[in-house]
Amino acid sequence: MAVLEEQYDVVVVGAGHAGCEAALACARLGLETIVFTVSIESIALMPCNPNIGGSSKGHLVKEIDALGGEMGKNIDKTFIQSKMLNKSKGPAVHSLRAQADKDEYSKSMRRVLENTDNLTIRQGEVAEILTEVDTVNNVTKVIGVKTYSGAIYHCQAVVLATGTYLKARCIYGEVSNETGPNGLQAANHLTESLKSLGIEMYRFKTGTPARVDKRSIDFSKMEEQKGDDVVVPFSFTTDPKSVQKDQISCWLTYTNEKTHEIIRENLHRSPLFSGMIEGTGPRYCPSIEDKVVKFAERERHQVFIEPEGIETNEMYIGGMSSSLPEDVQYAMYKTVPGLENLKITRNAYAIEYDCINARQLKNTLEFKHISGLYSGGQFNGSSGYEEAAAQGLIAGINAALHILGKEELVLDRSEAYIGVLIDDLVTKENHEPYRMMTSRAEYRLILRQDNADLRLTEKGYNVGLISEERYRRLQQKKELIQKEVKRMENTNIGASKEVQQLLEENSSTILKTGTTLAELIRRPELSYELLAPIDKERQGLIESGQLPTDEMLLNEVIEQVNINLKYDGYIKRQLKQVEQFKKLENKKLDIDFDYTKVHSLRIEAVQKLTEYKPSSIGQASRISGVSPADISVLLIHLEQERRKA
Repeated sequence: MAVLEEQYDVVVVGAGHAGCEAALACARLGLETIVFTVSIESIALMPCNPNIGGSSKGHLVKEIDALGGEMGKNIDKTFIQSKMLNKSKGPAVHSLRAQADKDEYSKSMRRVLENTDNLTIRQGEVAEILTEVDTVNNVTKVIGVKTYSGAIYHCQAVVLATGTYLKARCIYGEVSNETGPNGLQAANHLTESLKSLGIEMYRFKTGTPARVDKRSIDFSKMEEQKGDDVVVPFSFTTDPKSVQKDQISCWLTYTNEKTHEIIRENLHRSPLFSGMIEGTGPRYCPSIEDKVVKFAERERHQVFIEPEGIETNEMYIGGMSSSLPEDVQYAMYKTVPGLENLKITRNAYAIEYDCINARQLKNTLEFKHISGLYSGGQFNGSSGYEEAAAQGLIAGINAALHILGKEELVLDRSEAYIGVLIDDLVTKENHEPYRMMTSRAEYRLILRQDNADLRLTEKGYNVGLISEERYRRLQQKKELIQKEVKRMENTNIGASKEVQQLLEENSSTILKTGTTLAELIRRPELSYELLAPIDKERQGLIESGQLPTDEMLLNEVIEQVNINLKYDGYIKRQLKQVEQFKKLENKKLDIDFDYTKVHSLRIEAVQKLTEYKPSSIGQASRISGVSPADISVLLIHLEQERRKA
C-alpha cells in the first residue's frame, strides 16, 4: 500500500500559542516548516481566559515581541480593553494586560500563519516521532514524524507543542469526555510513542469557568472595570496612536457565604475531591472549590465578568473555574450578585492531559537524549498562553539554528523573564503547572517590560527575526538615552526665579549650589517632563535634531531617562549582583560530566547532578538537593582539572 511521504526541514506539532510562535520563527528563518493541528479552527485558540498579559505575563509578551515573535502584534490588533497593572508601584512590576476578542485573535493569527512564506498548515494528528541512531556521534536523532493516517513527514527537527490535547479528558461532575479543550478532538496516540523513546510523562490538569449569556446578567449589581484612558501597546513596533480606541468594560462582583455553603455541601460530587481527577492542578490558579477549602476563613472571593468578544454575548466568569456537576454550577453561580438569573452557554470543566517532566530538556528546550527534538508550552508542564508562546518561540528559534549549524539561543535569568521561566522548568522539580510570577525573577528591577527591546532586540536581530530597520531604530534609541542621561547628570541648575517657582509648585526640594537636572529627577515628585521649563537646552536639541521629533521614539527615550535616573542606585546594585551571577553561569559543565569522580561531593548531589545534567555551575547551584558546599567542591575540582590541562 502506498504511503504519503513528504520532506520538510521542521515539523511543529500543535498550533496553539507555542506552536504558532515556533512555526513562524522557523519559517521566517528560511526553513521549510509544516505545523500540524487537530483542527485548523483551533489555531491560537484561547480556550480559557480571554486575555493576554497580566502580572509578569505582560513582561513575557513584551520579550516575545522584542525577539521578533508575534503575540504582542496580534493582541494589539485584536484587544477590546487594555490596562497597565500595578501602576501605583515601581516600574519593575508594571505589567500590561489586555482583554482579547477571542475569535478575532485566533483568526488574525491564522491569517499571519497562512500568509507566511515557507510555512504549511496541515490538519492531522501526529501519532509517532521517528528517530534513528547516529552511530558516528552515538546519539539518537529525529528523522521525522508519522501521522495517525500513516503519512510520513521527514525532517531534521521536531517541535512538540501539544498544549492540553495529549490524551485529554474534560470533566465536570460525573461527566467525563475524552476530548480536548472546547470539545475539540484530543490527541490520543502520541503519548505511547514518546514513552517508547524513554520520555518521562506527567499527568496535569487545569480548568476553566462557565461562559454565560450577557443578556442574563444584571450589571447594576456589579462594579464596572474600565480600560486605561491612554492605551500602551504590547509591541514595540505598534504606533501608540493606532491603539487608542473605545473599549469594552469588564465587571467585578464577589462570591458570598451562600456560594461557599453550596460548594461545601457538594464537595463529594466534585471529581477534584472524589479522586476521579488524577492530574495535578495549578496552585496559583485554583478552582473555586479549591479556594473555598484552602481559604476557609475568606468570606468572599473576587469574580470578574469579562467579555469574550465584540460579536458575541458570551461572558467569562473569571475566578470561578470549577469541575462541579452542572446543577451545582447553576446553583452556586446564581448566588453571586448580578448572576441571579444567569443562563450558562458553556459549562465549567476541568481538563486532564499528558505532559512531560521538563527536567529532560536542555535550556535550549531540546531533549537531552534526542537530538533535534524540541518542545514548548503546556506540554513542558507550564500554564498560560504567554508562558507557552515564550517557550514556543525559543524552541522554534533553536530548532532552526540547530539545522542551520549555528549557535543556539539561551537566555539566562539575568537577561529575561523568558530565561527565568525556562531555567525554572528545566532545573526545578515542578509537580504542578508552572506559572510565571514577578517574584520568581531575582533581577526584576533590570528585567522590566519597558526595556525588553533594549535587552533582547539585538539578540533577535542576530538570530534573524528582527529587520535591519528595526535594529537601527533600537541603536538610535540606545544612543539617545545614553546621551540624554549624561546631559542631565552634567547640567547644573542655577537658583533663578523660574527654577524656584517650579520647585515651589511641584517639590519640597531645597536647591543647593551645583544641583543637576538628574538630581532633581531623582525626587519622586519630579520628572523629565516637569523639568522642561527650566531645561533651557532641551528645545534647542529638538530643533537641531539631536533629540528626535518622532513623538513615539521621543516618548520611549523620556521613559527610559526617567527610570534610569530615578532608580540609578538600585539598578547599579543589581547589575553588580548580575556580575556575580554571570561568573557561575559562564563556568560551563559538559552534559556527560562524571560527577562520581568528584571527591567529597555528597551522594545526593552526585545523584541530582547526574540526573539533571546541568549546563553550568550556576544552573547546578539551583538544583534542589545541591548545596552551596557541593558547589564549592565542584569549583575546586574544576580548577584542579584546569591546572592539570
